[in-house]
Amino acid sequence: MTMARRGALGRAGFYVLLIVLGFIMIYPLIWLFVSSFKTNEDIFGSSKLFAHTYVWNSYQLGWKGNGQYGFSDFFLNTLKLVVPTVVLTIASSVLVAYGFARFRFPLQTLLFSLMMATLMLPESTIIIPRYILFRNLGWLDSYLPFIVPAGFATSAFFIYMLIQFFRGLPRDLDEAAIIDGCNSFMVLIRVLLPLSKPAIFSVGIFQFIWTWNDFFNSIIYISSVKNFTVSLGLRMSLDASSVVSWNQVLAMSVTGVLPCILLFFFAQKYFVEGISTTGLKG
Repeated sequence: MTMARRGALGRAGFYVLLIVLGFIMIYPLIWLFVSSFKTNEDIFGSSKLFAHTYVWNSYQLGWKGNGQYGFSDFFLNTLKLVVPTVVLTIASSVLVAYGFARFRFPLQTLLFSLMMATLMLPESTIIIPRYILFRNLGWLDSYLPFIVPAGFATSAFFIYMLIQFFRGLPRDLDEAAIIDGCNSFMVLIRVLLPLSKPAIFSVGIFQFIWTWNDFFNSIIYISSVKNFTVSLGLRMSLDASSVVSWNQVLAMSVTGVLPCILLFFFAQKYFVEGISTTGLKG
């Protein structure tokens, strides 16, 4: 067997292995979609992917919901929460990361160490003080506990990602822009931000997916049904009646996860490039 033939067989085997692994990884999503058309008996009574009987109105009935509010309201509420949170997270994290990466100021090392130390704090240790603070401010049952902290760069993980990216950009670009008459803020806007699209997309995708799927913080701070997000709406649909129509729950789960999947695939190029250039490579 020639070297070229062995190389071709090796590549073919590698591609087959990738296809098999890829199918294993996306099989839960395939099962979720197919099961959204099944009856309760087929979902729990058989392990087969396909069923004998299908229900074609599960998406329509699931979208209407079981009470005064449907999933159109829950999706709109989620967008009201997620979009400002993502935008403010990006804006505040960029400014803080730019300051750490490009400037020298008193207590810089101490402040950077304190910021990184917050990464070690489990969420459970700060949830009670945060709840008391937001209660005293009158922010409970609103989206302010999510939106306002995002505007003050409270995510050390995103700041660290952007710092690593900014440090990888040559300082000669800053000096050239300053010679052309730019101040520090214009250097950020006109020079660094256009080059930082991969890192910014990575921050946006992470924050969008985490906030969209957040159930723990949502159930802590949001109490009225009219303000429920998609994750809370799915949980409520399980308690709406004694007999749960699981095809409707799965149908709304498909629609709930679809925005995250679409966002990831449309921005996949920038996401992969941003991760590979911010010091987070494996």
